[in-house]
Amino acid sequence: MPTILGQNQYGKAENRVVRITRDGTTHHIKDLNVSVALSGDMDEVHYSGSNANVLPTDTTKNTVYAFAKEHGIESAEQFGIHLARHFVTSQEPIHRARIRIEEYAWERIETSDAGGTKKHSFVRKGQETRLAQITYDGRKWEVVSGLKDLTVLNSTDSEFWGYVKDGYTTLKETHDRILATSVSGRWRFNWTDDGQGMPDWETSYEETRKHMLQAFAETYSLSLQQTMYQMGTRIIDHRDEIDEVRFSLPNSHHFLVDLEPFGLKNDNEVYFAADRPYGLIEATVLRDGCEARIPVDLTNL
Repeated sequence: MPTILGQNQYGKAENRVVRITRDGTTHHIKDLNVSVALSGDMDEVHYSGSNANVLPTDTTKNTVYAFAKEHGIESAEQFGIHLARHFVTSQEPIHRARIRIEEYAWERIETSDAGGTKKHSFVRKGQETRLAQITYDGRKWEVVSGLKDLTVLNSTDSEFWGYVKDGYTTLKETHDRILATSVSGRWRFNWTDDGQGMPDWETSYEETRKHMLQAFAETYSLSLQQTMYQMGTRIIDHRDEIDEVRFSLPNSHHFLVDLEPFGLKNDNEVYFAADRPYGLIEATVLRDGCEARIPVDLTNL
């Protein structure tokens, strides 16, 4: 049966690069995991094995490290833009570049001696992993930022009742529960070409994260869906550079432990934290008039 080649790409995945910027005795660190995927006129390498249009994946790896030296790493988004532009504009057979980046945050170690905070000593932050995906086709850009593994919890101001019940329903209604989740979120910028002024990527990330957390904390929740929608809405309302937000939120269930066998009353104090199974709540929040482009399955972004 005749076959044809469909969508394809190639590149070097998970290039771990750490860039130290030395400003006198004060050092700054950027710790990235960079994956490069290229596509274009690649039919012949699949059909006949001809590598005439193939830039080696080892070269893409080397480019990541060289650019970290030559351009520095101002932000994950800016670094990805430099790389995507280079691959598309320097290699004629390459028509599209997709750069995916995970950023691991570090903070300075504070010391108890007279030296105060060490200017070259860091501890890895145990919070979220920052994400970015940059796509360029020679004309238009698409920048999607995000984060994963941001664990948050409200110990009250959350209820869950009034839901559908059938013969298999055993869950009891509650008017005071723990609401906890590990946030996986992505947001798409409306910046699309070099003719527009770029967002301040670092400020945008910090402000977006701030609004996300504030909405989680300030929403009196009747459902995780309601809280999630408020998180996305607050981002769209406060960040003009963002048109789309997509969340995937596992409901990290906390169940009250039955202490009556021990003659004890559990007044919403002692819980069993269940890691599985868990409810998984997902949705996209869009600026009015915009269409969704972030994939439903965030693992594919």
